[in-house]
Amino acid sequence: RVIQDEWELPAPLVAVPIYAQSGDDRHANVDKMILKAVPILPHGLINTLELVGPDGIELERYVRWIVARIKQLRTRPDYRPRIHLDVYGMVGASVQGSPDRTADILQRLEAAAGSFPLTIEHPLDAGSRDAQIQDLARLRRILRARRSQVKIVADEWANTAEDIHLFAANQSADLIQVKTPDLGSIHNTIDAILDCHRHGVGPVLGGTCAETDQSARTTVHIGIATGVAQMLAKPGMGFDEGYTIVLNEMNRALRISAHLDQA
Repeated sequence: RVIQDEWELPAPLVAVPIYAQSGDDRHANVDKMILKAVPILPHGLINTLELVGPDGIELERYVRWIVARIKQLRTRPDYRPRIHLDVYGMVGASVQGSPDRTADILQRLEAAAGSFPLTIEHPLDAGSRDAQIQDLARLRRILRARRSQVKIVADEWANTAEDIHLFAANQSADLIQVKTPDLGSIHNTIDAILDCHRHGVGPVLGGTCAETDQSARTTVHIGIATGVAQMLAKPGMGFDEGYTIVLNEMNRALRISAHLDQA
């Protein structure tokens, strides 16, 4: 409520989708996420070429496995999480940085995801900020020309408030990771999120697995005050701990706010 007053944000305080990360335990943690009906999963930590495979075959196999587990374990038929994979530029690296061939693999992953929406974070790495802005924009245009619905997240090279502004202004991605430690302060984080909103780009409120419970809880208040597209469950990569901290703080804040509104 303080953030909304300071930045004159009129929107009501509501829950925002939580994005969970699996760490290296890419299978057991997915099962936990499904059983807890996490809205966006699993991150996947796809940080080697082996996890992508030739022409994306290993990553495609992993997406098919996720879909099968959702259908097998979900406790209600309307549970339809977004599949969000952070691939650390490895998809592009597997095809020598070609945006066209990267798009080919992303479309195969989209087909594997079926009815579940798909988001790919940092699909390729162009080696510099300006090149990244250009190549991600090109990849996004290719996907839209092919009528693909895959969403692209800008992560690396979008570190400062200025970086985030340039990615958003150039429409280089559907979403941008706003990494709270890199922004350096709460007010810089909020300004970067609002900049994304002004340009019609979804802010992903993230950070690092090496934060504290206090910084994670502070981030929750920023996220619900500014209405981010999604918020990372943190800290840690064990899933349960970070998800519990973020979910509990969100529920607590919204309950307190609702009580104050009724008072």
